[in-house]
Amino acid sequence: MVNKKNTIFSNLIFWLVIIFLYFPVLILAFYSFTDASMLGQSKHFSLDNYVTLFTESTLTSMMVSTLVLAMVVSVISTLLGTVGAVSVYYSGNKVKGFVDFTNQIPVVNADVVTGFSVCILLIVFCKMDKATCIPLVLALTTLCTPFVYLSVYPRLLQMDDSLFEAALDLGCNKKQAFFKVVIPQISGGIINGFLTAVTLSLDDYFITTYTKPASFDTISTYVVNATRGAQTEIKTALWALSTVIFLFVIAFVVFTNMGDRHEILE
Repeated sequence: MVNKKNTIFSNLIFWLVIIFLYFPVLILAFYSFTDASMLGQSKHFSLDNYVTLFTESTLTSMMVSTLVLAMVVSVISTLLGTVGAVSVYYSGNKVKGFVDFTNQIPVVNADVVTGFSVCILLIVFCKMDKATCIPLVLALTTLCTPFVYLSVYPRLLQMDDSLFEAALDLGCNKKQAFFKVVIPQISGGIINGFLTAVTLSLDDYFITTYTKPASFDTISTYVVNATRGAQTEIKTALWALSTVIFLFVIAFVVFTNMGDRHEILE
């Protein structure tokens, strides 16, 4: 019989954690729909922050630049991480152990160390022009690729190898069997890796700061710089940006969970 006291305590801890995680975001979302210039001030309803967010040229340019960068980095990282995971899966045990070990280093390593190291390698030694976004793309790809690998490789371990062999027996060559059998089985890991790469690209500050062109800003670098003397309407418009991102994430999670439940029911 389940202990009611333990159940109540578990539920209490759960809701405390939920409140701790989401209450600050909800407060920010609430004030994004007001005319307040600071948190805790006026609470009159207003959509001015959202109007500013989508009409101010610097903000729209920053958002478009961030999304384009995230897409480019995520596609490259997903390709590299997937190819790497598949190659390691079909390699010997020594190669698997070595790659698994080396892949954990950039994952555990601090972003500031990775950013500074990549900056020295690409800009100081390789003499890459920091006026372009090439060092930035390469640096973020270095950050994101190991996480894609960690998303794809476990799916390969769960894969039924007999299906690949069956495809070969039924007349497929290795390339056809790979795309018709292996890729569908690991597609969930590839999608998760891609979304992780998108999140890391949008969120990263240190690596982006070290390698980006002076005139280029992402959401993370723009938000940090906006706290240093930017106009009040720009700062409050960033509350609206945070709310939009939060609502988009909620909608995406709900959509994917509904899709997973639909697949289970089928």
